[in-house]
Amino acid sequence: MNKQAGMRLSDMKEGQSGRILSVGGDLRLRRRILEMGLTRGAEFYIEKYAPLRDPLELTIRGMHISLRVSEASAIKVEPLEPANE
Repeated sequence: MNKQAGMRLSDMKEGQSGRILSVGGDLRLRRRILEMGLTRGAEFYIEKYAPLRDPLELTIRGMHISLRVSEASAIKVEPLEPANE
């Protein structure tokens, strides 16, 4: 069985990489997030959080995208292991 335990994108730390497992939220939010390229299986890197921790900036599919932490909390992800550890 394939378990999708994962964690929320909003719980990841600056400098971490991950893969999107699923996108939740209401229909409008979900559609907007999917249209930005944040789809299941896409890998991303958390560039940084703003000084007050909202919004966060991530790199995905060669693009830099900023998301509110409340929007990021609707996205379930799995962290990827760092290459040099």
